[in-house]
Amino acid sequence: MRRKFFSKGFSLLLVLSLVLALFSGCSSKTNENASDEKDADKPKATADAPGWQSNKDPITFDWYVNFSWFAHKWGDDAVSKYVTDKTGVSVNFISPAGNEAEKMNTMIASGKLPDFITIGWWEDAVKKMIEGELVLPLNELADQYDPYFYKVADGAKVEWYKQEDGNTYGYPNASSSPKDFDKYKDLKPSNQTFLVRKDMYEAIGSPDMSTPEGFLKALEAAKKEFPEVNGAPLIPFGLNEFTDVGNTSLEGYLQNFLNIPMEKDGKVYDRSQDPEYLAWLKTFREANDKGLLAKDIFIDKRPQMEEKISQGRYFAMLYQRSDLAAQQHALYAKDPNSVYIAVDGPANSNGDGPALAGDSISGWTVTLISKDVKDKERAIQFLTYMISEEGQMDLYMGKEGETYDMVNGKPEFKPEVLELLNKDRAAFDQQYGASFKYWMLMDTNMSLAWAPPASEPFKQMEDWTKGKTVSYAEFDGISPTGTSAEGVAASKIAQEWGKTLPKLLLAKSDKEFDKIFNDFLKKRDSFGYEKVEKYQQEIYEKNKEKLDAAS
Repeated sequence: MRRKFFSKGFSLLLVLSLVLALFSGCSSKTNENASDEKDADKPKATADAPGWQSNKDPITFDWYVNFSWFAHKWGDDAVSKYVTDKTGVSVNFISPAGNEAEKMNTMIASGKLPDFITIGWWEDAVKKMIEGELVLPLNELADQYDPYFYKVADGAKVEWYKQEDGNTYGYPNASSSPKDFDKYKDLKPSNQTFLVRKDMYEAIGSPDMSTPEGFLKALEAAKKEFPEVNGAPLIPFGLNEFTDVGNTSLEGYLQNFLNIPMEKDGKVYDRSQDPEYLAWLKTFREANDKGLLAKDIFIDKRPQMEEKISQGRYFAMLYQRSDLAAQQHALYAKDPNSVYIAVDGPANSNGDGPALAGDSISGWTVTLISKDVKDKERAIQFLTYMISEEGQMDLYMGKEGETYDMVNGKPEFKPEVLELLNKDRAAFDQQYGASFKYWMLMDTNMSLAWAPPASEPFKQMEDWTKGKTVSYAEFDGISPTGTSAEGVAASKIAQEWGKTLPKLLLAKSDKEFDKIFNDFLKKRDSFGYEKVEKYQQEIYEKNKEKLDAAS
């Protein structure tokens, strides 16, 4: 009886299951058909049609920016609202709270990354992400979802970033191909400057600071004349922040001011051992010995530096001019004479002019798309939009009629927008968000067609660098990264240099300086510097071939 009941019940269940499966199948098929019909209604992305126009449904991408100082939010200004309205894409920016390298390494170790990643192209993490298959090839995404990418991307840049597997994983910002560099080199200033506070500099007689003697005397005079700034001690000389691998002001910037060659007789030159370079590092050591290097410069991070720049507490700085825009505005508003101006900085013993870095083909940062991206199609389409002329103009100028008007066929910021840009950069960013607030994929050549002419207090700094720029593109990426033997050696050497550099400046004598430096060279050799040199030479020669092909 029980067996009979079970048998009958089972039969009923079987029938019910079949019916449900049938309807479920119909429903699924109906949904698929509906989806297919919906997809069929969408305009298809083609080589001539931007993919982002095919789908404007709301989506939010997580975008990691590997700079702890980046604190902007998407959606609180006119530009980001306009771009979201136009494309359906919103962005959730994420930046590290502390050490950038530690944050990147932690994310890489976890095997999971945010949708987009923007990071300095030179960072070891770039290669780790590619080798670890944590990021997607942009060319494969473009092939599958948005061939329009090839119409707007610079072929020379795509080729430059092509890896050994034939794929390109990152797209640069602030990049100039060889043709672009030749075309714009007289129009585009370098970002590398030696700055002094105008009123202090003039008050001590506008001295020549290009020689070690003149530099030290000027710092001494400034400290004596202006021991305090609004009740706080003067900082006679400022630099970029010290990191665990060194200090950019005391490496490439200083070496370019000293016009130290990158190669000699076709061989990559070790600039760190150049006598002119070591002489100036000893000058800074002497400055510290004389009490002219404040402790602040060894410990401050960028937020603290920016606060002190806005207070005008530095007398002189070896620093990038574009990164003090908001602070320069604040100083200018208080007193136009308290701003920073560019003057001749450290020079070599022959008095040669500087050879400052212009935009190279590697650019400043690269942006990559994670394998974990929540929507591959929308991601490559949004990237394509951002690097296109339309996207570049949207991000730089904003919305026509709201932030700019067309005047004689050329977009011009509305007077009130331009006034705020020239008066208060922080307020401009907050309200409008144009003019490279979102710089992750900025094309600094393309924007020349729209950018308003520089005005004070920035024009002087820009003009000083014009005609002094060179391209160092053939040396981009010659330092090995990643987990190869060369990469490991280079990483150890960089970490050792990061420990050594402040010790050199803090040395009590030139003799102690020499010992510290020679100890570094010995450790460098023990870490495998020979392998690094060989790698650098090989990549340099390959780069030259690639650049010749792109020219």
